[in-house]
Amino acid sequence: MAARTGRQYLQGLRDHPAEVWMAGERVADVTTHPGLANGARAIASLYDQQSDPANRAAMTFVSPKSGDRLGMSFIIPRTHAELEARRAMMLTWARTTCGMMGRSPDFMNVTFSAWSAAADYFGRSKPEYGANMRRYYEYISENDLVLTHSLINLQRSRDVSGMFNLQEGTALQVVKESSAGITVRGARVLATLGPLADEIAVYSPRLAQHRDAHSPFALNFALPCATPGLRFLCRDTFDYGRSHFDHPLGSRFEEMDSIVFFDDVLVPWERVFVYGDVAMLNNTAPVTHSSAHTSHQGAAKNLAKCELVLGVALLVTETLGSSHLPHSDERIGELIMYTELMKACMRAAEADAKLDEWGVMCPASLPAETTRNLFMTAYPRMVEILQLLGSSSLMILPTEADFKTPLGPHIESYLATDKSNARDRVKLFHLAWDIACSSFGSRQVLYERFFASDPLTRARALGSIYPKRETMDRVLDFLARDDTQP
Repeated sequence: MAARTGRQYLQGLRDHPAEVWMAGERVADVTTHPGLANGARAIASLYDQQSDPANRAAMTFVSPKSGDRLGMSFIIPRTHAELEARRAMMLTWARTTCGMMGRSPDFMNVTFSAWSAAADYFGRSKPEYGANMRRYYEYISENDLVLTHSLINLQRSRDVSGMFNLQEGTALQVVKESSAGITVRGARVLATLGPLADEIAVYSPRLAQHRDAHSPFALNFALPCATPGLRFLCRDTFDYGRSHFDHPLGSRFEEMDSIVFFDDVLVPWERVFVYGDVAMLNNTAPVTHSSAHTSHQGAAKNLAKCELVLGVALLVTETLGSSHLPHSDERIGELIMYTELMKACMRAAEADAKLDEWGVMCPASLPAETTRNLFMTAYPRMVEILQLLGSSSLMILPTEADFKTPLGPHIESYLATDKSNARDRVKLFHLAWDIACSSFGSRQVLYERFFASDPLTRARALGSIYPKRETMDRVLDFLARDDTQP
């Protein structure tokens, strides 16, 4: 099957409905539900892009298995050119959503592409697990499926070290084995895009606190979202049914976050990739280099988001006539710096990419991972800058309907500026509000703060791959110079 269209994606959600709950009610159809439908349409628009004949060469590649054209985010890059082509495609998708859909399908696509190339790693535990991984990658890529994931176990407390306590009755674990597969019970967070996905991948970044070699909590598997016993509980929606004028981002890009409950869910053996092996689970990301690939995808999302905030900030200062003021120059310069740093790290990851032991052109880990650490603090600061530049104008926001009332002429007269008519000004500032002040925007700030785990974990991850000895040796070499050397 070739790359899907948006219509085929939406029909797939209707044909295989997951059990989704929101605001005390079960959702009958996520493609028509007022809190979810626009998010589904946004994903559908990405599929329409890649299935458009005009974009065929740039957004798809020829499957070595079927000969069909598949979505470019599924490619296993073997050359620099393929890696750059994948990034160009992912950046196109990210710019379409203004970087506001952090779990667009390409995130999980690059993950499973890396894992499939490194399938022999999973086979070290059991040969069938490696075969399962290859087969599953072929299935999702040939059918162009959308995946969500859930990584984190809920916990009642943490111990003095700060590590999670994995407890029976809360954390997801295996409760039964049979010839059909493993049965799992528990809860996981945070399945962003969960109600809008075809399948869910369940794994954990690490279980480092486990001292035993085998653990019922050490799992990596994937299931259809419509699997019996699998339930998604959504947070409140940030799509309030407003127009694109009044709520330009929330009305388009609500990707939804959810808790996932597993009520004795059967996972067939052919869908299991890791079971019980703590060391294998802990080493999956570094050995398969999947983290470098997801960082590369995240950098494209981050760049698109930087471009949006920078563009809005430039328009805000131009509209208000404040672009010549020193404080505006300083703040715009900071936004430009973040944007260019993100772009530079992304391109450095490509320029320094090398073939790994699996024959995959792997982005350089250090610049790729740096984009994650940078954005955790950069994005909240960028939003703060937009608030400072917009000032009280962020609250002078008539709705679209207000322009049609008897006050419309007053709005047109008094809210116009030397650079903009009133309607264009209000429309722009609704976008600025949705980025910097609305509930949708606040969720984006929180999301980016913890997109790639907490700051301490990210700092340790970056420190673990940095060439510290090389840097320290340079200093020691300098200190070893005698008094006659410059």
